[in-house]
Amino acid sequence: MRHLLAWTLVAAATTLTAATPQPPAPSDCPRLTGTWYGDDRARLQQVIDTYGTCSGHRGAVAAFDWDNTVTKNDVTDTTLTWALRHGKLLRPDHWTDTSTWLTPAADKALGKACGTGTGTGPVLSGSRCADEILEIRENATTTTGAPAFAGTWNHRRTVPQYAWVPQLFTGRTPAELTAYTAAARREALAAPVGATRTLGTHTLPAYVRYYDQQRDLIHTLQRAGFDVYIVSAGAEPITEVWSAGVGIDAAHTIAIRPVLDHQGRITPRNEGCGGIPATRGEVIPYIDGKRCWINQEVYGVRGAAAWQRQPWRRRPALAAGDADTDVTFVGDATGVHLAVNRNKPELMCRAYDDADGRWLVTPMFIDPLPRRPHPYPCSTTAYTAPDGTHGPLRREDGSPVLDEPDTVY
Repeated sequence: MRHLLAWTLVAAATTLTAATPQPPAPSDCPRLTGTWYGDDRARLQQVIDTYGTCSGHRGAVAAFDWDNTVTKNDVTDTTLTWALRHGKLLRPDHWTDTSTWLTPAADKALGKACGTGTGTGPVLSGSRCADEILEIRENATTTTGAPAFAGTWNHRRTVPQYAWVPQLFTGRTPAELTAYTAAARREALAAPVGATRTLGTHTLPAYVRYYDQQRDLIHTLQRAGFDVYIVSAGAEPITEVWSAGVGIDAAHTIAIRPVLDHQGRITPRNEGCGGIPATRGEVIPYIDGKRCWINQEVYGVRGAAAWQRQPWRRRPALAAGDADTDVTFVGDATGVHLAVNRNKPELMCRAYDDADGRWLVTPMFIDPLPRRPHPYPCSTTAYTAPDGTHGPLRREDGSPVLDEPDTVY
């Protein structure tokens, strides 16, 4: 009955407009503040009131992606570039030790630019080394255009260049990585909005900002009795430093978790999920992997069942993300799916199709992207299959999602 009531209230909320007067709330009901797009604030508030303490409930879950959902710009990349500039990455004996899928071309390029040999000193922080690492991280190619990763992986459970960043910190301890992140965070928060930095031939954002609206949303959810989690495809020690800034502790921060060696140092392996043991990056919180980690870590679902959509009571009430890597767990939410528009096709096709009437779209809160000039290719290539091929995005009943114009920007 509670879920039927929730459905009724949330469905009704979809008809609101920003100008529609709202009935007064009890004085002890936590209220959102700040400026949101259209009627987003009213609809978010409706979910908070329905699932939270204002309706006598406590313990509903809200889950947020981190990079470019709660902050503007990527905090894992911010730490990586700081480490490159300060010579904090250790040379591996062989660059192929860092990733299962690293190609001979990438191994050769990294060895030439950065050197090899653990114990011989930190990776050179010069422009050639930085260029190779950043190009592989950004585009999965070497600076000469050769593929940096090859082989077979499940494209809905991992992407090699995401898994590679924590692997680059092999040999360091989580405490050291935390210290690097704290230094990078201070620097990025002090830099003016819009600031960039040139590292080698790459021009990178030099600043990070917490989104005021998301910070307020998280705090309001917490005051209303929600358990708020972060689920990110970044490195967990890095994400934990940043999530503390919005009042989310390590126990509620889920990201790539490196396996440590007997001396407490980071290795190229990370913890597994859904019955899959620790590997060198085969399963990370990425697309379907985010659902798996939420099911496993939040709801205690073990084994292969963690990969499956769970019953209503074992799903977040609210979920928010900005990219295709977030589409599965955001779509699992029972109350509202909040999509920050960064023009990512699978997520935005789901959001604009709005099959269940619970999707909200917001432009980025700082420096939003311009309108995408052409409709999203929902009916042809928006869906990424496990083998990496692209095809039409389909609803639960099998019907294709039609191409969608970009209308919230």
